[in-house]
Amino acid sequence: MSEAKKNVKLRSAEWFGTQDKNGFMYRSWMKNQGIPDHEFQGKPIIGICNTWSELTPCNAHFRKLAEHVKKGIIEAGGWPVEFPVFSNGESNLRPTAMLTRNLASMDVEESIRGNPMDAVVLLVGCDKTTPALLMGAASCDIPAIVVTGGPMLNGKLNGKSIGSGTAVWQLHEQVKAGEITMHDFLAAEAGHSRSAGTCNTMGTASTMACMAEALGTSLPHNAAIPAVDARRYVLAHMSGMRIVDMVWEDLRLSKILTREAFENAIRVNAAIGGSTNAVIHLKAIAGRIGVDLELEDWTRIGRGTPTVVDLLPSGRFLMEEFYYAGGLPGVLRRLGENGLLPNKDALTVNGKTIWENNQDAPIYDEEVIRPLDNPLIKDGGICILRGNLAPRGAVLKPSAASPHLMQHRGRAIVFEDFDHYKTRILDPDLDVDENCVLVMKNCGPKGYPGMAEVGNMGLPPKLLAKGIKDMVRISDARMSGTAYGTVVLHVAPEAMAGGPLGIVKDGDIIALDCAGGRLDVEISDDEMRQRLADRAETQVKGAKSGYQQLYIDHVLQADEGCDFDFLVGMRGSAVPKHSH
Repeated sequence: MSEAKKNVKLRSAEWFGTQDKNGFMYRSWMKNQGIPDHEFQGKPIIGICNTWSELTPCNAHFRKLAEHVKKGIIEAGGWPVEFPVFSNGESNLRPTAMLTRNLASMDVEESIRGNPMDAVVLLVGCDKTTPALLMGAASCDIPAIVVTGGPMLNGKLNGKSIGSGTAVWQLHEQVKAGEITMHDFLAAEAGHSRSAGTCNTMGTASTMACMAEALGTSLPHNAAIPAVDARRYVLAHMSGMRIVDMVWEDLRLSKILTREAFENAIRVNAAIGGSTNAVIHLKAIAGRIGVDLELEDWTRIGRGTPTVVDLLPSGRFLMEEFYYAGGLPGVLRRLGENGLLPNKDALTVNGKTIWENNQDAPIYDEEVIRPLDNPLIKDGGICILRGNLAPRGAVLKPSAASPHLMQHRGRAIVFEDFDHYKTRILDPDLDVDENCVLVMKNCGPKGYPGMAEVGNMGLPPKLLAKGIKDMVRISDARMSGTAYGTVVLHVAPEAMAGGPLGIVKDGDIIALDCAGGRLDVEISDDEMRQRLADRAETQVKGAKSGYQQLYIDHVLQADEGCDFDFLVGMRGSAVPKHSH
């Protein structure tokens, strides 16, 4: 036995390593699965945290993925134990998977802490599963490695590629504008999702896969290998092998999820044209591991970074092309060679620095991964906005916005909530033109509840018919990373929590200045104070008990990551008391 192994006390030995009544029971019960005795003798027990579910199509292939992870663990001298956790898939789950992200993280944390495992492999895919599993594992701080399920194959319509998620928003607007027929719309539905896997655009799932790799929590190339590509299963096997060594090296998440790692991730998000949802999720993960990440970090580190990845919804290509072009290692090399990777020495799960992993990465297609002197957009960093309408901040994604609207003044058209929007936007007599600003309230963490992806409000049909493609839209909601437009999101505090968004009226003038980082409603301070004082108390619709009520009572605001107030921080992996 090596010195490293001699110096590491296996956590699982607290269950399986004694010759008393408790050791007898734990081993005996596990042996009913046909596990031979020698597997309990000094081998690391590796948990495989699986978010497989037939209700989460993105993760539908995870049974097979887990089998390849197991092979790697066994080959490296560990023993795998697979366990399920809540699978919060955005595709089917109502009202939104964001409502259950924290619930899933609690499931992960308590499953790890309460069970005999020395390390964990996190099988993630659909966008909320990635932050949820990292949040739960970070709160325990044991060795952990991320294995993403990978993006689905390119969608197809009329012989051309279409992007999952993004195509829905585009085609629906075209149907409403009379530009395409319902037959074309349904044909796109049939060719939209051609395999298991996550959205093939740079939506939130692909963004968070890139964030996991940029943070150093996965092996290189994890983010972009297509779900059905054999190399995805090779990576799963190699990740299984690597996690065993991480146990002997005591390479816990706290050694990887450092402030330096989060700074790298912020810069990478700008370079890939990543989702605004990354702002919330990275903040929540950082809060669990004890890193003080603030909205200003996105301005300080992200702004001024060119977007070099030409992918929908900001650009032209899809995740298949991104992987074939070199994937995230190519982006990291591009940044590092040009002095734009903030912390080259940040440690990753394979024991090497992020720069050691990526400094020689090939780039095969410079249309997909562009040179810095020919970017998709010169400044792709998330725009953080503050002002009297968003005292604690709001966000906008420049790479998905219309340049001519990035500085704009317009008359507010106000929707009190999403239901009000759905009826009022269709009114042919709505007094609206393309210079107006659509404002939607009560769709934030408490207001929806769960902060659903409804912020990219569809435009009024009367304007679509005139050929208008974009307008400034403001809300306390989120939007899908697959969506696009000049959309201001995550306004904090939200309307339901007493934020100024709640007192905006039809006809108020809204001023947006992305370059200056400002978002204001043009009323006096006295008028603002009077409206806030006069505002009637609003109540969340729906259940007054159960998990939704727990969520409403304890969820933090968007600028704080929307975690629960009682979950912030690292609680460790101390072995609990015996069950008998």
